[in-house]
This record gives sequence, structure tokens and C-alpha cells, in this order.
Amino acid sequence: MFWMVALIVLVIVHRWVPQARWLMVHMATLGIAANSIMIWGQHFSDSVLRTRHDEAARDLHVRRLWVLNLGILVTVVGMVGAWPVVATVGATVVGLTFTWYALSLVTQARKALPSRFGHVARWYTAAALLLPLGAAAGAVMSFSMPEPWQGRLMVAHVVLNVLGFVGLTATATLLTLWPTMLRTPMEPWSEKVHRIALPLMLVGVLGTAGAATMGWRWATAAALLVWLAGFGCAISTAVATTVRKPPRDFPTWSVGMAIVWIAGCVIWLLAQVLSNPLLDAEHVKQVTAPLVVGGLVQLVLGAMSYLMPVVMGGGPRMTRATNAVMNRAGALRVTVANAGLVAFLLAETSWAKVVTSLLAFAALASFVPVMIAMVRTMRRVRLQQAEAAAKDLPAARKGLEDQAAEAVEQSRRDVLGAGVGLVGVAAAWYLLDRDAPHTTHQADVPPTGNTVEVAVAAVGMRFEPDHVQIAPGDRLVVTLTNHDPTQVHDLRFENGVDSGRLGPGQSASLDVGVVGAPLEGWCTIVGHRAMGMVFHVRTDATAAEQGFDLDAAPGAGFVTRDAVLPEARSGSFELDLVVQEVEQEVAPGWTQTAMTYNGRIMGPPIVAALDTQIMAHLTNNGTMGHSIDFHAGDVSPDEVMRTIPPGESLDYAFTTKRSGIWLYHCSTMPMTAHVAAGMYGAVVVPPRGLAAVDREYLLVQQEAYLGPNGGEVDMAKIEAETPDLVLWNGHANQYVHDPLTARVGERVRLWVLAAGPSRGTSFHVVGGQFDTVFKEGEWLLRPHNTHGGGAQALDLAPAQGGFVELVFSEPGTYTFVNHSFVEAERGARGIIKVS
Repeated sequence: MFWMVALIVLVIVHRWVPQARWLMVHMATLGIAANSIMIWGQHFSDSVLRTRHDEAARDLHVRRLWVLNLGILVTVVGMVGAWPVVATVGATVVGLTFTWYALSLVTQARKALPSRFGHVARWYTAAALLLPLGAAAGAVMSFSMPEPWQGRLMVAHVVLNVLGFVGLTATATLLTLWPTMLRTPMEPWSEKVHRIALPLMLVGVLGTAGAATMGWRWATAAALLVWLAGFGCAISTAVATTVRKPPRDFPTWSVGMAIVWIAGCVIWLLAQVLSNPLLDAEHVKQVTAPLVVGGLVQLVLGAMSYLMPVVMGGGPRMTRATNAVMNRAGALRVTVANAGLVAFLLAETSWAKVVTSLLAFAALASFVPVMIAMVRTMRRVRLQQAEAAAKDLPAARKGLEDQAAEAVEQSRRDVLGAGVGLVGVAAAWYLLDRDAPHTTHQADVPPTGNTVEVAVAAVGMRFEPDHVQIAPGDRLVVTLTNHDPTQVHDLRFENGVDSGRLGPGQSASLDVGVVGAPLEGWCTIVGHRAMGMVFHVRTDATAAEQGFDLDAAPGAGFVTRDAVLPEARSGSFELDLVVQEVEQEVAPGWTQTAMTYNGRIMGPPIVAALDTQIMAHLTNNGTMGHSIDFHAGDVSPDEVMRTIPPGESLDYAFTTKRSGIWLYHCSTMPMTAHVAAGMYGAVVVPPRGLAAVDREYLLVQQEAYLGPNGGEVDMAKIEAETPDLVLWNGHANQYVHDPLTARVGERVRLWVLAAGPSRGTSFHVVGGQFDTVFKEGEWLLRPHNTHGGGAQALDLAPAQGGFVELVFSEPGTYTFVNHSFVEAERGARGIIKVS
């Protein structure tokens, strides 16, 4: 009861609970099913072995239940808190508890006299011993194993726990329970078939789990077929009994539909194994929810609806009355639960999924108030029976029987109509959901009648192209092909259109519908979106279409980046770099969703003397994986340059062994996108003996490849190397409107770095001449050189840097540029105001 109520509460608040999907599945499997199996497995073992327990044995059984639920609770806390060690401890407690339960059944069976159905208890023992194996697989999964191991372990976990632990227990029980529920004799050949079926199912479970863990695809499929063969043999007796005596109440309808769902979901899992060479966790998750809800939950609720009135006792009249209550609206509940689940699986839009899932949930959750009503009815009838017995009123007893019979008849006669009506509503909703065009945020945008078709390839953790530009009101059709030789990919748009999982070489066509506003799609495979597998549908003007007014002043809220070089630090120091994804202005009237270190395009400048020890603490507060690569560090990249997911941190220690201006940048793929989005900066290490100057500035050049205003970088432009802007220190014209300054006769040093991601620079000061040039750790020109030489430009390839010095002899407005003038016209210019 506790776990049922907890599950109902969780479904209501799941949007705000971490690991909600995992919790809902495991509250059903561990909380409800595991408790039910331990309680009812002991009950049926006592029945088939014809044994009775003393008070001490019953107390031991209760203590075992407390230990089991403690283990479940610890497992839940570990998963919600993302503490895999805690989850492993909980899973170990659960596994050991069921091992204890299995050993107690063995002891009980040895002490019992031979009986006709004694083998059922042995299968309970075998099933109970499968749970520790499944729990072990789940514990390993809690450490988030990489694919394909996560998918392999999930197959083993699901098969051992659901098909093995639950499946063997349920199948062994239904040998005698199903005919009893139908109130008819079992088939004469049932026992022989079950003695064949159960070993086949056990072999199938162990074979599937082992083959899946090893990645043996065809062996996994073969073992699943063995399990299906065994299950088919077992349910053949149930089918024969059902043909002879059809189900007529909620318990039998619910258990019957559970059998259908279990068989259907295992066939679905078999199809997934056969059609996907690299079976990952997402494929298994597709099958898990309907298997647990449609199969396991319905099985438990149906069986309990029959067993609870029987076990609670009170005689035939009491049983009929309480059965009548448990059967209230039985047809309606079963119909809505199953039709809702089917509609949920078929629904394409999020609203349809929400409504149909709520219908199914409400139908299943109705078990709790019905059960409470049954207990109240039992108390009321017991009181009436006591009064009737005291007064010897047979008419009163007859009235109770008539009341129970009338309740059953009313349930059969009236509720079926309501059930059919709700199925019609669910079907109508699905049809509307399926046929309505998918229009994004602006539903009032009139269709243009134009259809845009685009072919998209999934390869190397990217979609190529990664965007399409259409007019508002156009219909979009995307043909997705997975060109990745090893990975499974998919594409799901935020309006619900989904390609489904595609193995290497597979294709799918997606009718995205009429699009009225910008729309985003992504690969739903775990981690792939964070790695950059995002596709954009754009309906507004691009940067190239809108153009820029680089003569205009930056926006009112823009703060010019201070270009003055900070003082050098020495010895050792620590610094914090925090990844933030924020909207930043890159040109007047134009912003970009930037990826930054410490909140601005171009990270903070780091100035350190030679032989300084630096400890950088990187924290990822972004929405995807990020990293950092300090060119100034002479270190192994394996650990310090690894990509860290959102919420994690790493430490990067290095020593400034050599002088120069060194680039640092994000090295997560696609690296071009991360650098173009602002994840770069400079480490300045002055050479020994560098003379002091009057003014010292830092200028870092970067190309900008813009998508829509306020949007992300445009990967297609990056690949074509067609930048929209070229920036100094993160903005196209900030130093035109807020110039650098100097005075006549002052020596000015300009540190320059080409951050790329793909282009270098030819740095020039219009009207000035350089008498000092230092490039890539070497002096190219010094003042008062014997040749009387000077320099007009500092040429830098991407990731190269250096500095130049000059002395202004006259006041004036001096423009510094990238002398590749097309880049200067894109923003690579600024002013030095000399007074």
C-alpha cells in the first residue's frame, strides 16, 4: 500500500523529481512487485507444500520484509541523489534479502511431505535467486557505463528481473491460480506442459542475460526465442482454459491483458535486438515502460484483486460481497488502462502523450480507493452477518447475497458501455493528434503552400547540415540518414516529430509539418545532444541577410572589454574558470548565444612569468559537455583535457616553461563550434628580460559564424569558412567607439593572438611602423637593429601569437586592422587615439 501511494504521488509530481522515470519503474518493480512476490510467494508455497508456520517463523518473515524495504529505500535514495555507491549498497541488501527468502523456501521444501504441486515452490526459489543477478546488473548501471555496455546491461537487468524473477514466479503461480480465478478445473495436461515450459523460460532468461552482456546479438535473440517458447507453452494451458470459461470480471481481465502485454513486449524486444546491431539503453527503455505498466503492474493488480477478498476470509457470502466491490467498474478500468497505454505508445505530440498516459494512470490508480472500499465493505458485511446470526434472519443473509450478485451484474452490464465510450475518446484524440499538422509556437501563421525538403546526415556526433532556413508557414520534410558506421542516432523535434532509432545506414523521413517559428531538434541518445547533435529550423533573417551597421555604436548595455594587459603573476597561483552559456552582443544590434569562460566571449587573460605554476579549476555550468586546452601547458591531454558533463569540474595544473602568447580554448567536438561561440582566451608569458613599456594592450582575433539574431553559431558557415564578422576581444567594433589611447613619444606594446577557429591575421597599424616584433617565442626584430629595419605587419596563422612595439611621433587617430581587408570590413579594426 505504501509503495502504491508513493507511486501515485510521484506520477503527479514527477516533473520536479530527479530520475523520475527510473523511480516510477522501480517503485512498480521493487516497491510493488517485489513485496507482492515475497508475501504471496510465501503464501502459495505454504499452500502447495501444505505447511504451517509458528509465530516465530511468521515474525522472521515480517523482519525479512522490513529488510527488503530498507534495501529498496536505500537504492532509491542512491539513484535520486546520483550516489552510485549508495545505490549499490541498497541493491546488495535487496539481492541478499531475496537470497535469504530463497534459502528459507529450500528449507521449507525439504521439511515438507511430497505434494502434487511441490515443484511450484522450487520455481519460486529459482526465480528469487535471479533477482540478485538482476540487482547486480542494475548496480553496475548506476555508475553510468558507456555504450554499448549500458545497453547490454540494461537488457540483462530487465530480462533477469522482469522475465526471470517476475515471469517465472507468475507463470508458476498461474498454473493453479488462473483456473481458480475462472472458477473452473485446470486442464489435465497443464502440469506436464509447465514442467517443460518453466525450464525453457529459465534457460531463456539466463541465456539472454549472458549473451546480451557479452554483446552476442544473435545468441541474445535465440535465447529470447527460447523464453518465448517456454512462455507460449505455459500460457497455452491458460488459453485453453479461457476458451472453455471466458473471463468475466476485473481480476481475470487484468491478468489476461497482462499476459498479452508481456508476450507482446518480449516480441518487441526481440525485434529491437534483431534490427539494431548496437542495442543501446534507449532501445531497451522503449520496451521497459509498457512491459512494466501493461504487464507487471496489471498482473499484480489483477491477482491481488482476486486474492485479497479470498484470503481475508469471512465465508462465501463475504467473499462474494468483497469481490463485487473489487470488480466495480472493472471493464471500464481495464479498457481505459489498456487503451490509454496503446494510445500513449502511438501518440506523436506531447499533449496526446500526457492525456493518454493520465487516462491509463487513473485507471490503474483506481485500485487503491477500490481496495479501501473493499475493506470497508468487509467490515460492514461482517457486522451485518453478526447481527443476522444473532437474530437468525435468513432473509437478511439472502439480501446480502442478492446485493453481491446485483453488484456483479451491474458491473458487467453498465460499465462496458462506458469503457467503449472512453476508448472512442482516446481513439479520436489519437486520430486528431496524428492527422493535425505540427505547427510550432505560432499556430496563427498561415501556410504558404510551399514544402521544403532537406536531406540530413547523422555522422560524427553532428547533423550535416545542422540547420535549414525556411519561410514562416512552409511545410518541412526532413530525410535523415545515419552515416555513422558504429553509432545509433535519431532526430526528435520539439513539436514531437521523431524519426525513431536508426542503425548505421538506415534512413527515415520526418514530416515536421507547417513551421511558424524557429524550431529545434536533437538526437535523444544519452549524451549525444550534449555532444552537439542539434538541428535548427530557422524562420527569421540570418546575419548575412540582415547585414550589420558597424558604424553604429554598441548597444546601451554593452561594456567595452578592457584591452590593457594585466600585470604578470609569478610563483604559483590558482584561478577559476566557470563555463557559462549566455547571450552576448557581438556587433551593434546583434547578439549570439555564446559559450564562455566566466561569462564573456573570450575568457579572462592570464598573465604569468616564466616558471610559474598555475592550477586552473574548470567548472561546467553549461548545458552540454565542455573542456579546456591550455597551449601554455606541457602536459598529457588524456586527463586534464577531457570533456566534462554539466555540473562537473576538473583541475588542470601546468607550468609556464616557455615564453609567448598562448591560446587556451575548449577542445570538445565540434571544436570549431565551441571556439567560434567564444570559448577561447590568452595566456601571456613575457620573455626574460622584457623591458617595461608605457602602455601594453592585448588583442585577440576571432571569426564569428552567426545564426539567427540571439541564436547559436552556424555550423554550415563554419564548414564553408564564411564568417559574418571578425572580432577583436569578442566584439566587432568596440574599439572604434571606445578607442585605445596613447601619447606621443610613448612606447606601446600590442600583444596579438589569432584564436581562429580557422583564420589567422595580418596585424597592421595604419600610419605606424613596428620597430619590435616577437612572434611564437622568438625575436624577429629589435629596436635600433644594425640594419635599420622595421616591420609593417605581424602575420599570424590560427593559434599563433606574438607582440609588436611602436612609438607614435605625431598625435592622431590610428586605425589597427587585419590587413586582409575583407576581414577588416567584417569588424577586425579598431582605433588608437594618440594625443
